[in-house]
Amino acid sequence: MTELNHAPNSSQLKAIATLEGPLLIIAGPGSGKTKTLVDRIVRLIEQGIPAEDLFVATFTEKAAKELVTRISNQLLRLDIRVNLNEMYLGTLHSLFLRLLEEYREYTRFKRSYRILDDFDQQFLIYRNISRFDEIQNVDVLTGPPTRSRWERASSLVRLLGKVSEEYIDAITLSNSADLAVQVLGQTYILYREILLEENVLDFAVIQTELLHLLETQPQILSRLQEKFKYLMIDEYQDTNTIQERIVLLLADAKHNLCVVGDDDQGLYRFRGASIRNILEFPNHFAPSECTTIRLETNYRSHPDIIAFYNDWMARLDWSGGTSTCFRYDKTIIPRPGSFHSSPSVIRVGASGSFERYCEEVLAFIRQLENSGKISDYNQIAMLFRSVRNDQVLALAAFLEDNGVPVFSPRSALFFERDEIKLLLGALVFLFPNLFEDLKWQEDAQLGIWDRYTEWKQFFADALRADKNKHRDLILWVRQTAKIHATMASSTTYALAALLYQLLEFPMFAEFLEVDMNDKKRNLRAAFNIALLSKILYRFEYLYDVTILTPKKLQSVLQSFFNQYLRFVYEGGIQEYEDFDEMAPSGCVSFMTIHQAKGLEFPIVMVGSLNGVPRSQTEPVDLTAYLSKPPFEPTTETHRFDFWRLYYTAFSRPQNLLVLTTYEKQGQGRSPSKYFDEVYWSLPSWRDARFRLDDFVFDSLKPVNLKHEYSFTSHILLYENCPLQYKFYKELEFVEVRTGGVLGGSLLHQTIEDIHRHVLRGEPHHELTDEKIKGWYDLNYYLLAKQQRTQLRQAQLDALYRQILRYRDRQANQWHLIREAEVDVSLVKEDYILKGTIDLIEGENGTVELVDFKSGDKPDVNTTDPRLKKQLNQYRRQLEIYAHLVEERTGQTVSRMNLYYPKEESGSPYVSFPYNRDNVAVTVGSFDEVVKKIEAHDYDMAHTPKTEKLCGDCDMRYHCNPTKFSL
Repeated sequence: MTELNHAPNSSQLKAIATLEGPLLIIAGPGSGKTKTLVDRIVRLIEQGIPAEDLFVATFTEKAAKELVTRISNQLLRLDIRVNLNEMYLGTLHSLFLRLLEEYREYTRFKRSYRILDDFDQQFLIYRNISRFDEIQNVDVLTGPPTRSRWERASSLVRLLGKVSEEYIDAITLSNSADLAVQVLGQTYILYREILLEENVLDFAVIQTELLHLLETQPQILSRLQEKFKYLMIDEYQDTNTIQERIVLLLADAKHNLCVVGDDDQGLYRFRGASIRNILEFPNHFAPSECTTIRLETNYRSHPDIIAFYNDWMARLDWSGGTSTCFRYDKTIIPRPGSFHSSPSVIRVGASGSFERYCEEVLAFIRQLENSGKISDYNQIAMLFRSVRNDQVLALAAFLEDNGVPVFSPRSALFFERDEIKLLLGALVFLFPNLFEDLKWQEDAQLGIWDRYTEWKQFFADALRADKNKHRDLILWVRQTAKIHATMASSTTYALAALLYQLLEFPMFAEFLEVDMNDKKRNLRAAFNIALLSKILYRFEYLYDVTILTPKKLQSVLQSFFNQYLRFVYEGGIQEYEDFDEMAPSGCVSFMTIHQAKGLEFPIVMVGSLNGVPRSQTEPVDLTAYLSKPPFEPTTETHRFDFWRLYYTAFSRPQNLLVLTTYEKQGQGRSPSKYFDEVYWSLPSWRDARFRLDDFVFDSLKPVNLKHEYSFTSHILLYENCPLQYKFYKELEFVEVRTGGVLGGSLLHQTIEDIHRHVLRGEPHHELTDEKIKGWYDLNYYLLAKQQRTQLRQAQLDALYRQILRYRDRQANQWHLIREAEVDVSLVKEDYILKGTIDLIEGENGTVELVDFKSGDKPDVNTTDPRLKKQLNQYRRQLEIYAHLVEERTGQTVSRMNLYYPKEESGSPYVSFPYNRDNVAVTVGSFDEVVKKIEAHDYDMAHTPKTEKLCGDCDMRYHCNPTKFSL
């Protein structure tokens, strides 16, 4: 990355050294913001500030992982040993959730909750739309009942999010004289009731819950204010009202709050972000208390590019006709050095026909390629307002047809991919009566059924194309379809299991037989099939479908094909995006401008030049209920946002900025009047002034992120079966046939409740049977709902007795407890080692580890190879935990224990002495396994496939064809 190659300039040095008091860093594009943040954090740690006293918020999880990687690498160079996982570092949502988890007993949270993504949230409202329809006059929010339920649910999502993000009191809204406001208040109250009933949370509600906690529990607020000595918030221009309130509360009177951002790149008003947060930040403090530092030297781009986007911002009146400037005045300057004189901002376009324009874009890319100036297509990114636009899709298809691969995961092309059409076509094929079953009345008809027919035909054509190759598949689908046509008894499977059975056959197996070191584009089909497994499983989870029965078959098919799959299809779903590789090798990237924010590319082609500012009217006017009056002139916000959007796009390139469009006059003109002058003032790429020979294009910067590995979820899984690791961890297939974990989770959670009671200092005599039974019953209700399974009453009674037995045995030893459910993660040189210990006890200056196990206590002297292997795995796991505890805390571990609450007569402990040499061997073996994982080494030569290993694995059909059957 360019910013890594220079010593800090004077502004950066000042930002790094200004540690006390409020600090505002206005960081222009390519100005070394991340480097400055890293150096500032390292400076604090060098001065002895514990990592756990730092609160650092980023905009994305990827940005958080990049910070951890770069900070840890710098600390390693300085030979400073710090566990960075102690630091509160992540997105604001993840940090808020972490705090809520730590103080869950003071919140309305219950255990085993589920976080809703955008689709889940809308689908939850859709499934409950009849309850919302019961609210009188709800149509003022949702539109008339003639609109589809999905469209009405969509209308509610944004309005409900607005109430949460602005932290508006729903009771106040429901008492409003304004009908729409009143209905919104009632709707929000019902929505929160549904969230509690379902034990789910959306991202906005995470924030409201934390603010509610801080405002109603002053002792917790005081504890957190004391804990966080320094706070740093990146991308502050994209924070919303409630996030600002939380951050200011946590910063407290110390005011050691550093916010970083660029008001010119504020893009998320539609998600509740308020540009006023960064523009008014100094106003929260006494005059002259807040230090403001501007990072205005761009280390990324050619001076022509910088001059272009400086001029772009100067073209707009940022006062909006008022006496206030709604922008920090700034001029970005290039880094010192000499630069070539060929124009670095050009245009590529053509008129006459759209096909002629596509040919011109192709010719330009071919010129770059044939000149030898680029070594990989991924040095080129094309940015648009939307990649789902018909012209964008057509351009991508044209390039692909002419040998230029395109990577565009957000183009909603998931359902156009062959592997998906084949699999869904096969599913349709397996239910011969499907289209009759989907009808809710004789003349029923849905447009989506035409696609189902197309997919079925696509699958049938593929079968006929090579009957010999697909002979076994033809036989299987005919047999299975016959079972479904006249279903007389229940199956042992549902839809997701049918997908896994299909993976046995060559038509689909070939998509999965890929080298994980291959280019990501060549892995796309495998990732897409894994994503389809998630879609099917999520349906089964939401609709509580575990098997197919004669009685419910029709309702299951209607729910899936008429509702769930239909809405996934119509809503669009993005394909797999690699967290580590945003622009895969061998492809030109098609991205939205929002998606490209924070990234940089050697060559950026900015499209969507037919764009105009879009004024959005809110269906409900909540102005009177906001904590602050409107900031920017409401008549100008759409223009301000338009300018910021394209400024962000224009500032992405390192070497060459290209404005590109299908040139058209009249209605739908392009470029629009907003780009007309700047576009035509640029030289064409065919102009003699543009000298490609002058350019030296950067390579795409490598992504270096440290990955997290735990003993049970990663190391043990890999050691047991490298292929299972490939499918479940790398490709991220969902596990449908998971073993019974409900009992173990119930045991762990209720014992954790007991430990939390003790650690809070509450009286031990209050650990009554009744209190523990209350925790136990609630945990069981929530876990059973989450895992969609139940325990027999005899099992429930036995587990409850085990927990009471544990309480009674510990009666005189509660004082030994030091910590419970302890995250002992550790950032190492090449990866992050993660683990959670059930209990840490200690006396005489040492600590003991305790890990609770359900089931029977094994005989430590056993000769049974299976039990010996299991005990060895448990020992190694404890040794990893011991290593983490000593590295994290500096305490000496004296013993490691397994605790079996089921043991009635003898000691419930299996103990292992702590031996530092053994620990070193185990940690070394962990390192070796991580190396194999990161090399994508899935060699099965030393892993025999057995019934025990494969019997409950969903991929057993793919790995052992013909051995298993439904």
